[in-house]
Amino acid sequence: MIEPKFDTTFFERYAMIALQTVLGDKYANLVNSDRPDLQDADRSLGVEVTRSIKENKTEAEMLVNELAGDNIFCIDEADLQNIKLYGYAYGLNYGQYMGELEKRYWSLALPLKRIIKSKVHKVADGFYGDFDQFELFIFTKDDMTRHEIQLTVYYMTELQNNNAIRYSKLHIAQTDKLYVCDLKTQIVEEYPISKSLCRMFYQTAVGEEQKNG
Repeated sequence: MIEPKFDTTFFERYAMIALQTVLGDKYANLVNSDRPDLQDADRSLGVEVTRSIKENKTEAEMLVNELAGDNIFCIDEADLQNIKLYGYAYGLNYGQYMGELEKRYWSLALPLKRIIKSKVHKVADGFYGDFDQFELFIFTKDDMTRHEIQLTVYYMTELQNNNAIRYSKLHIAQTDKLYVCDLKTQIVEEYPISKSLCRMFYQTAVGEEQKNG
């Protein structure tokens, strides 16, 4: 059995299959590359993928404590074996549990406002190259309300308002839902993500790594 590779590019592959599955044809031809992380061959669309987490002691402690084997008495045997085997628990109990490998990469994430500010500056400076459209996809461990998502859209819109090169859409992925935010109209759409869909995204992302490895 090939051991799955869980690293920063895992998030990129996961985001790619999520976009293709949930949103369809526009994202069908994306490939996992670099600068930006996802892009199509004709350079019409580039999607940068990143992660965010709250910057406070409570969140940091949660990352440390949510290791495989900790507080998992209510997880069924199959899920428990997956955590132990892969070090990955995304989607279990609405994101409450975390495997060892997951913790390692989430611990490098920045708070949402800081990561958005950084990505907006980079795209404006031409760091991600020349594409017709840019989109930003953020995985978050924050338990954000719909109102907080809307405030984030306002913040990002204002931040890049005077930039010649800017993101047209913001995707915010929580464990059980994907928010798709149009930064021109400021309209936010919410798509539910079931546990079975989370598992499919994960298995597909791992499978893509095994094919490419």
